Amino acid sequence: MTAPILYIHGLNSSPASHKARQLSRVMNHLQIAEQLHVPALHHHPRQAMAQLEALVAELGAPLLVGSSLGGYYATYLAERHGLKALLINPAVRPHLRFDGYLGPQRNYYSDETWELTEDHVYALAELEVAPPQDASRYQVWLQTADETLDYRDAERYYQACALRIQAGGDHGFQGFTERLPALFAFADIGAILWRDTDFSAFN
Repeated sequence: MTAPILYIHGLNSSPASHKARQLSRVMNHLQIAEQLHVPALHHHPRQAMAQLEALVAELGAPLLVGSSLGGYYATYLAERHGLKALLINPAVRPHLRFDGYLGPQRNYYSDETWELTEDHVYALAELEVAPPQDASRYQVWLQTADETLDYRDAERYYQACALRIQAGGDHGFQGFTERLPALFAFADIGAILWRDTDFSAFN
């Protein structure tokens, strides 16, 4: 049975991010746009998680697709609810990465300004889970030239999962659309819908 897809964007990102828009365009082309859900998440982890928990309850058992900090959120939700998750350059233990970064922030897409505080960091720490052990429920896509996160952190943390490590690339994950057949297969979206699609046309 085809699962709805819940796309979880990263820090200071939005539904207008490049990958979210690419995925939306492809699913619209395939006439399955109603299966994709891309919420605009609040900057505070507790409020963002409340939004995501409500969507998981509404959608039943969505496939989680998490990018960067969204990958951290997706891992928490996948472990809590037994969901499948596809993670793209996911953040690992992000609460340990914010030394020197507290203070004013700006969303890259909405231009919203907000303050990163210690309470944000504490809230992120509350979401840490043990490294997942179920390879059947996880795909982890990493690019080695990620300029924001060291891919080796995720490689170690998700070592029991299905890892797909690609040389080069960047934090935004180059060649995302060409990898969408793997995402659709993971979501149990039948190949008859997409096998004749030129995914490179959606870059």
